[in-house]
Amino acid sequence: MKLGLLTVMFGPKPLKDVLEIIRPLGLETVELGTGNYPGGAHAPVKELLASKPKREELKAMLKGEGLSISALSCHGNCLHPDKAFAKANQEVQTDTIKLAKELGVKTVIDFSGCPGSDEKSTKPNWVTCAWPPDYLDVLNWQWDKVVIPYWKKQAKFAKDNGVNVAFEMHPGFVVYNTETLLKLRKECGANLGANFDPSHLFWQGMEPCESVKALGKAIFHVHAKDSKVDAGNTALNGVLDTKHYGDELHRSWIFRTCGYGHSLEWWKTFFSTLHLVGYDGAISIEHEDSLMSSWEGLSKAVQFLKQAIIVEKPTAMTWA
Repeated sequence: MKLGLLTVMFGPKPLKDVLEIIRPLGLETVELGTGNYPGGAHAPVKELLASKPKREELKAMLKGEGLSISALSCHGNCLHPDKAFAKANQEVQTDTIKLAKELGVKTVIDFSGCPGSDEKSTKPNWVTCAWPPDYLDVLNWQWDKVVIPYWKKQAKFAKDNGVNVAFEMHPGFVVYNTETLLKLRKECGANLGANFDPSHLFWQGMEPCESVKALGKAIFHVHAKDSKVDAGNTALNGVLDTKHYGDELHRSWIFRTCGYGHSLEWWKTFFSTLHLVGYDGAISIEHEDSLMSSWEGLSKAVQFLKQAIIVEKPTAMTWA
């Protein structure tokens, strides 16, 4: 496994400056945003697609720092009921897949998206319960008429370009847990899989290690991000919390730097479980801890994770 970061945490800074900042940390990979929600500050997709010299310059800059690109990220909502919004997100995603091919990057990260409730909708509708039965009608329409047709087409396009698409299981989108990820993969293609971020699973009450076992080879990329559930606030209001992320004191849960939500023992088990299912790729730190600066959150995560990550291949058993 190789430790790296999603550079979006330093979005306002030029990539060259970001690489100088992170040099002392001894990281091995970077994950670059190409547009949509992450923005494209460090990998402007159209600019890079249009210019081979700029692509070569990017690769040379990273190689000079001993870094490789673990993934290109274009998290968006390609299924948004606002047709203009969806089209813009789809264009970024399609261009990102093309750019990944040109750069020799095998993984593009996205959200699965969320449609509206019907053809006339203007806002996404994330279904969270099975009753009244209207909600199941909405869910069936979303999957049958929007989700499966779109992703089946895009899975083929990505496959034709030698690229895997890794979805972050994220509430608010149709793929948010193990079951929905496997459903999309089964319906649309084996080159669709997971960008495994345990932080979103913790607060839903899932055990990420069990999800890892169920997903296995469907895990294409991993985010290192923690979250902390507030027992008191959750006891009062449950975990479906719509308060702003900045209202940390009153929220049922918040994102935290690795180690500030779960123990070193848990993270050791997590990496060991990833190893058991054959994952040996990037561990990309994503900073979204509102109680720390980007640098403090990143540097503490690196120090913490280096105690838990497995970096070498196992030696042959001499005891069996």
